Amino acid sequence: MPVTISDRTMTSDRSPHAARLAPGTQDHWEVSWLPGRRLTRNEAITAMTLAETCSTTAAPDPDRQWPFIEGWAAELGITTGHAITRISAVPAWTATPETEPERPDPEAGE
Repeated sequence: MPVTISDRTMTSDRSPHAARLAPGTQDHWEVSWLPGRRLTRNEAITAMTLAETCSTTAAPDPDRQWPFIEGWAAELGITTGHAITRISAVPAWTATPETEPERPDPEAGE
């Protein structure tokens, strides 16, 4: 399944990593495997795509996926090795229902 993107979070069913809108901002994102970095929404999507691709149980297919992995890492200004090392670590946080605002239930007439 692809990365699931909402207004405030990004998650993957293939990776424990997540992205969230940085507290107090409307245009900066945090990604769990890049702590301390503020990213644009597009950079957060790239980071989550990279995490999802590298978190699969099988090693990336070097002929098909490796050029993409290298390109995504370069877009984030890091080496491929650094990205894979960070993605392999357990995230310090994950997206939770608390990070996603409650939305009214359309069937409840709200």
